[in-house]
Amino acid sequence: MKRDQFQSRLGFLLVSAGCAIGIGNVWKFPFVTGQNGGGIFVLFYLLFLIIMGIPVLTMELAIGRASRQSAVKGYKTLETPGSKFHIHGWFCAIGCYLLMMYYTTVSGWMLGYFFKFLTGAFTSGMSKDAVSGVFSAMLANPAEMTLWMAITVIAGFLIVAQGLQNGLERISRVMMVSLLCLIVVLAIHSLTLKGGMAGLQFYLLPSLTRAKEAGLGNVINAAMNQSFFTLSLGIGAMEIFGSYMSKDRTLASEAGWICVLDTFVAIVSGLIIFPACSAFGVQADAGPSLIFITLPNVFVNMAFGRLWGALFFLFMSFASFSTVIAVFENLNATLTDNFGITRKKASFINLIVVLLASLPCVLGFNVWSGLSIAGKGVLDIEDFLVSNLFLPLGSLVMVLFCSYKFGWGFDNYQKEANTGRGVKIPSFLKYYFRFGLPILVLVILIKGLM
Repeated sequence: MKRDQFQSRLGFLLVSAGCAIGIGNVWKFPFVTGQNGGGIFVLFYLLFLIIMGIPVLTMELAIGRASRQSAVKGYKTLETPGSKFHIHGWFCAIGCYLLMMYYTTVSGWMLGYFFKFLTGAFTSGMSKDAVSGVFSAMLANPAEMTLWMAITVIAGFLIVAQGLQNGLERISRVMMVSLLCLIVVLAIHSLTLKGGMAGLQFYLLPSLTRAKEAGLGNVINAAMNQSFFTLSLGIGAMEIFGSYMSKDRTLASEAGWICVLDTFVAIVSGLIIFPACSAFGVQADAGPSLIFITLPNVFVNMAFGRLWGALFFLFMSFASFSTVIAVFENLNATLTDNFGITRKKASFINLIVVLLASLPCVLGFNVWSGLSIAGKGVLDIEDFLVSNLFLPLGSLVMVLFCSYKFGWGFDNYQKEANTGRGVKIPSFLKYYFRFGLPILVLVILIKGLM
């Protein structure tokens, strides 16, 4: 059967960037930047994105483009006879399911907050306790949580069931263009707020003092982690889009553009958050509290706050949902490629599986709130497994597969990556890919597990 292909290069870039761009870009990148010396952290982040993020991304795309298959069959097509790399393909699928078990819930939160701002649940001058109470009430209500999660899942699979071009690519184009427009509008608004410049200076101006306070080693480690995790590498989420690519452009060029879009959203998110928080004298805390408590407190105290709050959470809904439908495409491809079923049947099966698998995360905040392992709730456990085990370990497997002859081999990987017009991967990087890159990924894996 002929493999689906993207209708255009722009479609590929927007869909792939949409998979990379997620909730972490918006709250984690700005906070970690400010926490680790501002502009100095950004410089290290960009360095590690070039020497680590882009190379691993090209490897994942290369496996997909060379094999024209999803992860399991991709490995089977390319691996040395007798090797067992294709087993990792099944772990990629497990990682994608595990990611969706909690990401659909968080994406549902974004959609829920968009409607809350739109319908007047947040009003001008609300107290801090009232604002935080909205979030607490949502978490305590399993019916409301399930509703928003189910809307996210059902809408996602309805889109991918329509096909690559008519479903995923068409909707992602609209969402990503809307997302980019919204983020620029929100950033311009924040930059015009009285008192916002202090937050901007804190965010972007390099400060050796702050870097020393955080510890240079900690700054470097944080930059390495952020540059790696921002692209969601290691579970085949990007590999599937390689299988739909044309061979007109080199993979280093395309990976570079994906990273540019991903980093643009991350940096501009800080232009929204830090000036706004500075203007209203609140601390930009990390974690869910920033998105669901701190920022709503800012919005309810600014002119036309309901409008700006609704626009912000519409932007957040697009950012999270673009990741959801991209991973759903991977889940569908896993079933269609390995079991020969139709896209619509795969969508229905995955719809039921993901709906049921997402319930523990929903219930972990209310009915099962007493359930914990090592002090972690359901969402934290699922996130830990994906972020600290599946992503770095999976990336390490891909690096070894593309660098050594007992896998696919550097020469084969380089030939595929350099096919087309654009930036080429030079041969002298072979030894860095074989030794330096695996060590960097291994450091991330060990630190994450510790």
